[in-house]
Amino acid sequence: MVNTTAAMVSGGVLPLASLNHISIVCRSVEESLDFYMNVLGFTPIRRPGSFDFDGAWLFNYGIGIHLLQSEHPESLPAKKEINPKDNHISFQVRCGS
Repeated sequence: MVNTTAAMVSGGVLPLASLNHISIVCRSVEESLDFYMNVLGFTPIRRPGSFDFDGAWLFNYGIGIHLLQSEHPESLPAKKEINPKDNHISFQVRCGS
């Protein structure tokens, strides 16, 4: 949601420069780390120690990803197929070499 007060103070549109990070709530931080590190090549970075929940921060390609362990992973809806109308991240990759 846009902070309309901040937008009005700056004269309209917020002066966004780039994407800082994406946060993803997951069933298992360990399984998600395996995917983002070993399949997509992200690297773990230091996460502030003040957080009182499990998670991990990753970075590569100019993109930060914050994995957040769900407090109730059993209550997350089961994903059986990719739905382009659901929350998602899209990465463009080069094929072949």
